[in-house]
Amino acid sequence: EFLGPAAPGHVEDLGRQLHDLGVGGFSHIGRTEELVAYVDAGVPANLTNDRGDSLVMLAAYHGHADAVRALLERGADADRINDRGQTPLAGAAFKGDTEVVKALLRGGADPDAGAPSAVDTARMFARTELLELFGAN
Repeated sequence: EFLGPAAPGHVEDLGRQLHDLGVGGFSHIGRTEELVAYVDAGVPANLTNDRGDSLVMLAAYHGHADAVRALLERGADADRINDRGQTPLAGAAFKGDTEVVKALLRGGADPDAGAPSAVDTARMFARTELLELFGAN
């Protein structure tokens, strides 16, 4: 259950709550709105967890295109690389989520960024429809 805004001095709790929203909460009605309310109130759109996963990475990997779009509209970096060298676009390519891929591309994501890149990932899993979106052969 979402606990609402963290009390002053409890930034770690706030970060945990936001990342909990990124992991599974977006499937519940209003979760995207709750997340962007925090960002609109001053929480960094590029907030990351201890593995370097940004809110966009978590939303992308878990198939929440609306949250991806909302975060990108608020200045989140579409190509923010996590500690393993992965981008949100590569995560979406791994999952084969075309809607999230399109949202990230519209937000300026680079299909060649990261290691493996989204292009490499799409090739690895024979996702030809994504390779076409990326303009790759």
